Amino acid sequence: MRIAILSDVHGNLPAFEAVMGDVEDQSVEEVWCLGDLVGYGAQPDECVQFARDRCDMSLAGNHDLVVTGDIPISDFSASAAAAARWTQETISEETMAYLKGLEPADPGRDPALFHASPRDPVWEYVLSTWQAEECFEVTDARVAAVGHSHVALWINRDDEGNVSGAVADAGEERDLSGGRWLVNPGGVGQPRDGDPRAAWLLLDTSTWTAEWRRVEYPIEEAARAIEEAGLPHMLAERLFSGQ
Repeated sequence: MRIAILSDVHGNLPAFEAVMGDVEDQSVEEVWCLGDLVGYGAQPDECVQFARDRCDMSLAGNHDLVVTGDIPISDFSASAAAAARWTQETISEETMAYLKGLEPADPGRDPALFHASPRDPVWEYVLSTWQAEECFEVTDARVAAVGHSHVALWINRDDEGNVSGAVADAGEERDLSGGRWLVNPGGVGQPRDGDPRAAWLLLDTSTWTAEWRRVEYPIEEAARAIEEAGLPHMLAERLFSGQ
């Protein structure tokens, strides 16, 4: 099965639409979202509706959970907290109801899905091989997909126990058919790996091959929406640098 895996939309509708346009061109059979449909961007209702229409499943991310009141807003940075409060005050009842129905993990799928990590599905940023090794110990899944860090990457433990990993460049392909893997598609709405293009992962489970894809989108449009909503300026500015 060919699956599109994406994460961290963060209310950025122009990026979400661009990614889904690319997804449509790749003969994908299902679309899975690893969470944070809302967050830093200014179009949360539109992104949630788009996910409801186009994604076959979605997880809850920490930014979704703070909006629903499941985790305290005091756990967030100043800019993230400001965006969360604005989102709480702005979204529709339908959007809130949808977010409340989401969970941060779906470990029974193949690959297993976690917003953040198998060890802590809500908060852990997996950015190192040692973290991935510890995550491998708490899941039976041979392949796990995570989001949350907004960084496209892969980490592999081969059959001899050797662990390696790296940030995944645009267009990079990996054979996941052997060993154990933790993969992150990168961020749709707010990439943080130095590449401002929207990111997603194409996974073919019939061959266990993965391709990390990047898509140009109108960043100016997303940034303007943030400014017009009165959200912190840095949330708009960082979109241009992918940081």
